[in-house]
Amino acid sequence: MGGRLLAREYGGRGATVLEQLVYTEETTRARAPLPLNVIGMNNIAPAIMQYGTEAQKTTLLPRMLRAEDIWCQGMSEPDAGSDLAALRTRAVRDGDTFVVNGQKIWTSLGHRADWCQLYVRTDPEAPKHQGISCLIVDMRLPGIEARPLVTLNGDTDFAEVFFHDVVVPADALLGPLNAGWQVATTTLSHERAGAARLYTELQVRLEELAADFAAFGVGEDPVTLRRLGEIAVRVKYLEVLCLRSISATLHGGSEITAFGSASLAKTVWGEIGQDLAALAFDVLGPQAHRWADYRLTSRSLTIAGGTTQINTNITAQRVLELPRR
Repeated sequence: MGGRLLAREYGGRGATVLEQLVYTEETTRARAPLPLNVIGMNNIAPAIMQYGTEAQKTTLLPRMLRAEDIWCQGMSEPDAGSDLAALRTRAVRDGDTFVVNGQKIWTSLGHRADWCQLYVRTDPEAPKHQGISCLIVDMRLPGIEARPLVTLNGDTDFAEVFFHDVVVPADALLGPLNAGWQVATTTLSHERAGAARLYTELQVRLEELAADFAAFGVGEDPVTLRRLGEIAVRVKYLEVLCLRSISATLHGGSEITAFGSASLAKTVWGEIGQDLAALAFDVLGPQAHRWADYRLTSRSLTIAGGTTQINTNITAQRVLELPRR
């Protein structure tokens, strides 16, 4: 998916953002499965393209695109979830290496990944947003232990990852030293700006729910129709919001504004998803069994990738430019 945007010299198609948008809309509507390496291609590849050295690009991107290497992101920690800048995992420079110690949690595919985009604290004396660096870490290095976490619906897509005296080459630094927050902002902008997938997925689910209502003869009462219509309007609003954000980026909008707009879109998407799942169970009752997995998954939509509260603050500060209190 995101690999279509990569330059041809790194194995991509050199597609434009609008071409990628159309591609994502069509594949999402067709229910095509997400690529195995979706985290790497959609979130990490753009950061490597922007901040990586030429050696990092030529070595890492083609293998990422072919899914020969699976990637994860080492962000959240037990005491640094929504507040990413509070992370404590340390990387101490030792000659031409960094020595890493710490723990990450809720790392998607952490126990299956070959590589990790790891955020570490390299200057504990600096303000918390300024003492962070980003390392590209081989998950097969000695001292790394990844343990899968079982979620409510029985999936094991997450892991907790421990780093004990892990020796990482200094040339694994992505971007300047102590500039990891800027790298994280780029990464999260792409994670939250998977715009076409957000609204198209909801459009597909809304159509499926309306079809289920018709099949079971339960979609004609005014209350149900009103709730269904309200969700349809909110999905259209989300589409317009996402497209406006993409348009602003294409026409020279700042990365900070794009980050804030993407955070707003992510918040709206999560809340709509939860309301859609709740409507399915409220109306279909025992016939809602095929919506059970989505109902469980929907509870995480306002947590994963930044809670609603954090994303609302980002929107207030970076889009509306409201003062901090």
